[in-house]
This record gives sequence, structure tokens and C-alpha cells, in this order.
Amino acid sequence: MELRIFAEPQEGASYDQQLAIAQAAESYGFGAFFRSDHLLRIKPGSGRPGPTESWVTLGALARETSTIRLGTMVTSATFRLPGMLAVAVAQVDAMSGGRVEMGLGTGWFEAEHAAYGIPFPTLGERFDRLEEQLRILTGFWSTPLGEHFSFDGAYYSLADCPALPKPRQRPHPPVIIGGLGSRRTPALAARYANEFNVPFASVEVAAERIEGVRGACEDAGRNPEELVYSHAVTVCCAREPSELERRAARIGRDVEDLRNSGAAGSPEEVVARLVEYREAGCSRSYLQVIDLDDIDHLALIATEVMPHLADERSSA
Repeated sequence: MELRIFAEPQEGASYDQQLAIAQAAESYGFGAFFRSDHLLRIKPGSGRPGPTESWVTLGALARETSTIRLGTMVTSATFRLPGMLAVAVAQVDAMSGGRVEMGLGTGWFEAEHAAYGIPFPTLGERFDRLEEQLRILTGFWSTPLGEHFSFDGAYYSLADCPALPKPRQRPHPPVIIGGLGSRRTPALAARYANEFNVPFASVEVAAERIEGVRGACEDAGRNPEELVYSHAVTVCCAREPSELERRAARIGRDVEDLRNSGAAGSPEEVVARLVEYREAGCSRSYLQVIDLDDIDHLALIATEVMPHLADERSSA
């Protein structure tokens, strides 16, 4: 199982803190550094120093890292027009030497839309807009050089677009679609995704949702094995109970709650929980870290969790 680091900077993190955690993740051998795409703190608190724009941040990280993959979990389709998003992602992919992955979702946090003056349509319309954006992004990036791309949808229209710039990765950066929906989400993943992600769900729910996407692939005539299946989980790991309590307290969480809903406890406990997700069908784990100043946390996971999961993968 590949381990990736997933940060939530809207909870209160500067660019410098994100840079430090991304560079640490790279040095410790994690597969990727991903960040959320939010403008407002979700938990109570000030959120200072304030939000950082996800693709601006990733563009900077692209120039200050060299091997680690970079992406969003997930970009909100409500935040950006798809033509400009296609340009931004292609540019960051080129700036990184082809290390970008594109998570895209409907957007869900109504309060941040209100706070920053962004329209927040109904859920049905947001799914419709998401599908149009997926069609535009993949179509834009896949258009051969010298040809133009046009699209006329219910919400977005592109007329005779030169479909430039092109991303470094061809035909385009991997597209990640995630969620817990049982109808439209699996259908979109089957049609457009390179990876399907189950966010913050139990092992049992993860297995169910993965099975649903595999079925949607078969219904669409696509080989389910073409997709990567992954999950996201909050991680809190420590060698000693007192250290575990301290780490949990720093992110405002209860240890037992983290054990029940996340991957928490000793390195052995975290390994055991992640193996459960692997057995449910996940080959990739996004470890949500909230305290971006705790570099030692990443070092512990890299040295005492990651090697055992590599062993599990090789012996599977």
C-alpha cells in the first residue's frame, strides 16, 4: 500500500508550513503531498493566518520539490471556471515535471461559498456542473496539438479554444474522483477517473463503495482494474500512550474517537488498521495530518508504519 500525506491548510497553516511538510514527506519517501481546496476553517477557531489558494500553493511547491507527486483532495468545481482551471493545472504539471494529480468534486461547504461570495447551487446542479467540468478538462488536455476544442453545455461553453497549454503528462494528469454517493459518483468515476477515493469512511463502507465503482465500470464497458482505489483517513500515531494523548490533544481530538474513526494508536495499531483498508480493496492511503508543525509524526510513520505496508503489498 502506498502512503500519501494529506493536509488541511484551511484549519490554519501558512505556505511555509505546507512547504515544510511537503519537503519532509518527500524526504521520508511518501508517495505524494495532497492538500484540500477550502477557503474557510471547518472546525471552530480563527483559521489564522487564513486560507491559501490550492493551485497557487501547488505551483510553488512544484518548484521547491523534485520527486513527490502533488495534488488536491479535492478541487471544488464551484470555485473555478473549467477553461482557466485546465490552464492552471497544465501549467503546474509542467512546472513540476509531470507530478500533478487532479482531484475534482462538487464542492459541499456552503459557509465558505457565502463567506467568499461564490455561488452555491443545488446538489443536483453541482453534479451537473462537475460532469461538464470533467468533460471539458479531459477534452481540453487530450486535444491534439494544432487542433481546437469546443464545448457547448448547459453551464459552460468553450468556442474554438486552442486547448493550450498542454500538461506534461499525456494524455493528461491522473483524475481522482471520490465520495460516498452510490449513484452519480460511481458513474462519473467509471467514465472519467484514473482513481477512486473513499473519504473518511469505515472499512466496511470503503469496501462497499469500491465494489459499487467496480460495478459501474463493468456497466460502462470499462475494465475495473484500470482504476486505482484509495481511501483517506485521519492518522495519529505515537510509540507511547502519553505521546498519543498529546498528539490527539493538539488537533482537538479524543484518542478513542480517533481509534474508532481513523488510524490511531501505536505504529502496530496503525499498520493493522491500514491493512484492513488494503484488504477492502485500497492500494493507496491518504493520511490526513492536521498538525503541520509535527514533522516528527511523519518521521515515525515513515520508519515504523510504511515498511510494514510495503511488506504487505509485496506479499499480497
